[in-house]
Amino acid sequence: MAAPCSVCGRAVEDHNRHVRFRLPDPVLALPLRESTPGTWMSHDDATTSVMMQVPGVGAFVRVLLPVALVGGVTLTFGVWLGVDPSTLQYIVREWRVSTYPNLVLDGRVANDVKPWGLLAKPGRAVVRDPEQTPYLDSSTDDQLQRVLSHEWPHDDVMDALPEGLR
Repeated sequence: MAAPCSVCGRAVEDHNRHVRFRLPDPVLALPLRESTPGTWMSHDDATTSVMMQVPGVGAFVRVLLPVALVGGVTLTFGVWLGVDPSTLQYIVREWRVSTYPNLVLDGRVANDVKPWGLLAKPGRAVVRDPEQTPYLDSSTDDQLQRVLSHEWPHDDVMDALPEGLR
């Protein structure tokens, strides 16, 4: 049996994990979603893609949103960041070369992360590890900056996860 968290009693591995949004919310709202004609994805499907562009909706890059929970554990959300479509080709090129660790992305969170409601909040993502996607690192929005810089009660965050991910 898994060791229980000393703060909330849930299994520790329920906290130190990634919760990945499959699609950006604006794409999720489309009738054909990622099958919308003209959609480009960096990989075979939305689940494995780290970049996508959907005509009339925008360009998106997958980034990591680390959320510190009280007691020293981190729940990481894999979210989409909406970026300026004119920068997507530059991002694609940088993703695959030795300068990738210097990549900085500015955009808007494209997922409504509960319990905070972060959809459309401005954020900056940086590469912390060249083997991983960029991390949301800062924001000019007070709410997103608090999410990035504070520890959060386990129940507030864990109870807001979709039913199958709690």
